[in-house]
Amino acid sequence: MTLWTPEWRVKANGNEVTSVALTNLTVTSGRNDINSPTLPGYCQLTLINTDNTVYNFAVNTSITIEVKDSNGDYVAIWGGRISDIRQSVSTAGNTATVTTLNITATGPLARLQRATFDGNLAEGLDGAQIQDLLDELLLNSWNELPPAETWNTYSTTETWANASNIGLGNIDPGEYTMSSRQLTDAVISSVANQIASSALGYFYEDANGLISYADASHRQDYLTANGYIDLDAGNAIGSGIGIVQRQGDLVNKVLIDYGNNFGSQYTSEDAESQAIYGLYAEQFSSYVKNASDIEDMADRLIQLRAFPSYQFQSITFPLQSPEIDDTDRDALLNIFMGMPVRITNLPPQMLGGEFTGYVEGWTFRASVGGLSLTLTASPTEFSAVAQRWEQVNAAESWNSVLNTLEWQDAIGVIS
Repeated sequence: MTLWTPEWRVKANGNEVTSVALTNLTVTSGRNDINSPTLPGYCQLTLINTDNTVYNFAVNTSITIEVKDSNGDYVAIWGGRISDIRQSVSTAGNTATVTTLNITATGPLARLQRATFDGNLAEGLDGAQIQDLLDELLLNSWNELPPAETWNTYSTTETWANASNIGLGNIDPGEYTMSSRQLTDAVISSVANQIASSALGYFYEDANGLISYADASHRQDYLTANGYIDLDAGNAIGSGIGIVQRQGDLVNKVLIDYGNNFGSQYTSEDAESQAIYGLYAEQFSSYVKNASDIEDMADRLIQLRAFPSYQFQSITFPLQSPEIDDTDRDALLNIFMGMPVRITNLPPQMLGGEFTGYVEGWTFRASVGGLSLTLTASPTEFSAVAQRWEQVNAAESWNSVLNTLEWQDAIGVIS
């Protein structure tokens, strides 16, 4: 049993905001389910000004929310930019006036909805096209900065490589070759989501307010290398724990249109699934160039979606609870989209008491002396093709995999 009380730090434009007390914090990140595009993160918080300091907050000021972990180190749990700010007097008297700042902020993906791209998107892997699309928007050159900008506005340890980056995180290289396209005043979010959905990838925002891209193999590679984060449902708030199985997630026939003007089509289907559930077809267009990649993608989708699986709809952990040990608490404070989790100690009628999958979205809520985390997760089967013994290459030997790897985590082993 460990005692823990959240200690907060708020940064604006990279500098700590002092003489304030944080209350009424709610931050949301990720997406509602694996079939949806990632939404911009959302933050609402109230700062109580304790000594009438004048703060120069404004629309588009960057803001980061941090909290101390079990080791006493600050970790970021959300980053974005202010979209709305309201100042008001909460109490007034002869000796002092207390004011509050009510701040609404949005995650970096919101920026893509208000920006356009004009030019040629060269043929390349999906990650390379994403990089080209975002570089111009999120990486500044010196002549793009305001004329009055000087180095004394930055931390003394800042380098130009970081100072010029206004939102670009880790971009995976990609798995599929995308066709070249000439774009004219195209809204970047639309183009970016077209590339991601075409190549089975997704965008995510990290806790420091950077935009990143995960390609089709990202989750399987991460799970193979790191395994699951183990969480005990017995430490969660029992009321509200929920799983859901949906007809809309079932796909046993895929038709992908591709090529010049989407004039070619490839179809993949699962006859066994169709015999059990009936026909559930899905058709979409892809900017993937090569027919072999389209075939691989369609077959992979059928492997992942031909049979229904339960998603974890909701589970809430009160992080201040002494029942949660430091390891679990710190893992939850560092939650990220695609984090592999194994949730045990569920009621036996729920999945036999255990769920494995990937985090899709989450919400932090702060109360007086407390902090809760509610997350939703998709099953492993929706992202990583599970292998059976008979599917493993006959030439595979145990010395080719980590000696600590358990079979239940070895779904991504490929010879």
